[in-house]
Amino acid sequence: MFDPIRPIFQQRLQEIRDAGLWKTERVIDSDQANRIRLAGGREVINMCANNYLGLANHPEVEAAARESLARWGYGLASVRFICGTQSLHRQLEEAISEFLGMEDTILYTSCFDANGGLFETVLKEEDAVVSDQLNHASIIDGIRLCKAGRYRYANNDLADLRAQLEAADAKGARFKMVATDGVFSMDGTVADLAGVCDAAEAHGAMVMVDDSHAVGFMGAKGRGTPRSSGVIDRVDVITGTLGKALGGASGSAPAGARKSSTCSGSSPALSLLQPIAPSIAAAAQSPRASPGSTELRDRLWDNTRYWRAEVQGQ
Repeated sequence: MFDPIRPIFQQRLQEIRDAGLWKTERVIDSDQANRIRLAGGREVINMCANNYLGLANHPEVEAAARESLARWGYGLASVRFICGTQSLHRQLEEAISEFLGMEDTILYTSCFDANGGLFETVLKEEDAVVSDQLNHASIIDGIRLCKAGRYRYANNDLADLRAQLEAADAKGARFKMVATDGVFSMDGTVADLAGVCDAAEAHGAMVMVDDSHAVGFMGAKGRGTPRSSGVIDRVDVITGTLGKALGGASGSAPAGARKSSTCSGSSPALSLLQPIAPSIAAAAQSPRASPGSTELRDRLWDNTRYWRAEVQGQ
């Protein structure tokens, strides 16, 4: 039954190649580090991973993961609301809540899933979501899953944000939510969160920040852009990831909320997904992965300043 559609798929794939959009995997034959070995034996300097702090292969993080296997096992083999939650998961959620400065946190298997489960749970068809034009694809897809009115504003353009909020008000939106990345993934621009919060508050809107590209190294002790922008008390929801700066394992992600639990058992994405592996939850709480020391972040910023100065010939 596949044969009739095969030519269509082949044509589609050829169009992707012709457009220069075909992606080829680079297979690594070593651990994830600043120097890696490719399949075939070639060694190269790795400058494209999200392993900002070098925790993906840090000995202390690996040791915490190994030690957890003896007590907690390899996996849960169940969704959270049946028999898939361990005290280890709750401990991590509480640690993340304290770290981000929020009241509650719920772990998802990835931030893509967290964003996919957020909007349809919180917003209904009588509500509205106002999204930055350059938001991550997971936010865009999450918004598509909900029935709320959709508005988009130009990247970091506060005048356009206010215009879209006014448009939502004119349509009689019950609740409004402004959604933005903390750091935009494609160009590294930091969102003007103070301006976003000012605009949102003027229109009685909630503020959601996806801080996946900032948690772990932006702001004091890596607590992210809401804190470094001085608006942590004005942001309602933060989503982020453990899959970048904080170890890079499996993209496991928290969703934190200030006023109440963001996503409960009514979130399909949470109700149908297995939790992160115990070893990941344990590794994320290892002393090295915890935000107490600034050593790794200081080194990252030193490297960043050095690289930028050398590229600019300064």
